[in-house]
Amino acid sequence: MPHSYGVRARTRHMFAKKFRTAGATVHLSQYLMPIKVGDYVDIFANPTIHKGMPHKFYHGRTGIVFNVTKSAVGVRVNKLVNGRILEKRIHVRIEHVRKSKCQ
Repeated sequence: MPHSYGVRARTRHMFAKKFRTAGATVHLSQYLMPIKVGDYVDIFANPTIHKGMPHKFYHGRTGIVFNVTKSAVGVRVNKLVNGRILEKRIHVRIEHVRKSKCQ
């Protein structure tokens, strides 16, 4: 069979929940997390929530918040493209973001 080139292609283990943790369980503290412009955040896609999910490339990346809305944050992330580093600006819903411990 020909393999696919879809958005979630080759993410079998990346977007899988651990054993006995399946189900759409997002804690209220995730939504009430104080995030300000300039904060460092880690992008970890929550596979139970499909809305606002980042592309698989950004899963596990760390970026800087440049915009905050009521349900999402804008994050600046570096991406290596053809030998040069580009600064990508993506918007991700708050369920797929956690505060980084890098600072």
